[in-house]
Amino acid sequence: MGLLDINPLAEGHCLIIPKRHVPWWHDLTTEETESLFSVARIIAGKMMQTFQLDFVCLYARGRRIPHTHIFLVPTSQGDPVDRFFNALEGFQEAPEGLIRLKQEDRMKETDERLRKI
Repeated sequence: MGLLDINPLAEGHCLIIPKRHVPWWHDLTTEETESLFSVARIIAGKMMQTFQLDFVCLYARGRRIPHTHIFLVPTSQGDPVDRFFNALEGFQEAPEGLIRLKQEDRMKETDERLRKI
């Protein structure tokens, strides 16, 4: 189901929530995942038409409130959400610890580790 967030980051900010209580999105069944993202896509389309946006930001939550929910946040260039993600991307590109993660040998090692599971 989709509902408006009680503490919106932007007009139209919605939560998409599965019916079954699941703390983490990656523990949803395939069917639940498909349903959740289908509802998110429908609502994001309505947001785009209603608010004439640049983008609808989507991210999965559940850490602070242990029930999977997807944030759909309408965003446009320069608004608080856009500035936040631009700052996050800038951080991602700069620190030495993160720069090391994108080196070819490290990427290969990470890929191999993930494929083993």
